[in-house]
Amino acid sequence: MSGSPPGPSPALARQILQRVGEIGQPPEVGVEYLNVGNESFLRVLDREYLEPIAELGRGSSFKLVQAYFGGGKTHFLMCVRQRAWRRGFASAVIGLSPDECPFDDPQRIYQAVARELSWAPRDPLVPPARGIEHALRTAIDDRREQLGDDELRAWVDRDLRRLTVDAPSFRAAVRAFVIAELDQDFDTQDLVVAWLRGDPVAPTEVRHLGIRESLTRTNGFRMVRSLCQVLQGMGSPGLLLCFDELDRNLSLPPRRRRAVADNLRQLIDLCGREALPGLLCLYAVPPEFMRHVVTEYPALQQRLEGPSALSERSPQAAVIDLERLDLGAEELLVRIGLRLLELYRVGRDADLDPALQERNLRSLAEEVLAGSFEVAHRRAFVKAAVDLLHRQSAEQRPVSHGELSELAGHGGAVVMLRGGDGFDEF
Repeated sequence: MSGSPPGPSPALARQILQRVGEIGQPPEVGVEYLNVGNESFLRVLDREYLEPIAELGRGSSFKLVQAYFGGGKTHFLMCVRQRAWRRGFASAVIGLSPDECPFDDPQRIYQAVARELSWAPRDPLVPPARGIEHALRTAIDDRREQLGDDELRAWVDRDLRRLTVDAPSFRAAVRAFVIAELDQDFDTQDLVVAWLRGDPVAPTEVRHLGIRESLTRTNGFRMVRSLCQVLQGMGSPGLLLCFDELDRNLSLPPRRRRAVADNLRQLIDLCGREALPGLLCLYAVPPEFMRHVVTEYPALQQRLEGPSALSERSPQAAVIDLERLDLGAEELLVRIGLRLLELYRVGRDADLDPALQERNLRSLAEEVLAGSFEVAHRRAFVKAAVDLLHRQSAEQRPVSHGELSELAGHGGAVVMLRGGDGFDEF
């Protein structure tokens, strides 16, 4: 289940190259074909957390992931998600922001989880279908294939309605959704989906379905717990939740920062006492979050501090420090470049000389590192490396110093449009 995946298809390789070449961000699907340097962290999470949850259906854990802007936080979360998907987990990767999804509001946290919930895509060229309704339909279709319609109805009445959940209204909503799916009652299904996503629904509209509670700020985490319980009841080994705390969240006023810290402490405690069954929760932050938020709240600091960060020797540690990767900065970029070279060979059917291109990629890595003092050089490098491979496919040769400077500079530059380009009217 967790072994190495087969190689990418040419179409997927081209899709990955396009994604990283355009914006320097990890692909939605296929990130494992590009990943290097963090394998030891992934092995620990897989062996110590995902595998036991998948085998036993119990346990829950929280890990704080820290790295500077451009230091691979989102990339790492995607890698963990890929491993969780291979073990059959549902997942939700949520970008936190002060306006769209603040972590100081449990109601909006649940809404974000319901909006981003997904299973592994069946087609690697198609991004995962997000949303609690798509996740439930996938689970229903899998069980329907095993049982048939009649036995599925019996399972709903016999097992699903008796499933232990913190919020009985949540269980009633899921039960109503399954029955509406079987009956093709689309009006009822749309109404239940709105309630499950946390949209405003009048209590009188859903009371006849056994739904007697509405989502509020005070019961947001209880709804997340109920979601974990229902997913396991429907056959999932567990749930991976990834929260990506964007740098600008550090500008929150003190009152909201305290609410974030309190909610984070509550989430850690829920994982600690296994009140969120089968959950692995990752919360990614820049190091400034540790210095300016965590240290202000002793109750949170006590839960996160420890003698060391997570590693093969300290698998129980609460903090994953992406500044301590398996490879040094230059070797990391070179290995990424070699992964891109392999993707280019597969996706473009290009006959590139491996030895020559490795020398070119190493020269590019040295140039990018020499001109950057920030970890964000990784993003500049992958964009420049894809550009380099395109040039080399037309004419293979040792890359010149002038070309290296041009490539390294354009990794983070903006191409200026001129009037002659035909955009004057805009």
